[in-house]
Amino acid sequence: MPANKKYLTPTFLHRFSRITAGFLGGYLVTVSFFLAFSFYFEKVSVLFTLVYGGFLLWVSLMIIAFIAKSGWKIWGIYLLLTLCFSAIVYLNQPSPSL
Repeated sequence: MPANKKYLTPTFLHRFSRITAGFLGGYLVTVSFFLAFSFYFEKVSVLFTLVYGGFLLWVSLMIIAFIAKSGWKIWGIYLLLTLCFSAIVYLNQPSPSL
């Protein structure tokens, strides 16, 4: 007896959410992570690390998004991580002098 097709292929919206979470969400997490990382270490060193380490992190986050069962959960996790790293960047900004 052949398998039911509706259980084999995910819907377009589900597939689209995983693809966008992999590309866009992974990129947002990578950039925000390295920006937050640059406040604790020398900025030039972090920039050179971002060239190679950022690509590796982005690809691994993309693979995680494609393996996951729900693209919406991955979007939520990636947005939460991006907000956490962005909060670190925001809180470590030097105060403007008047």
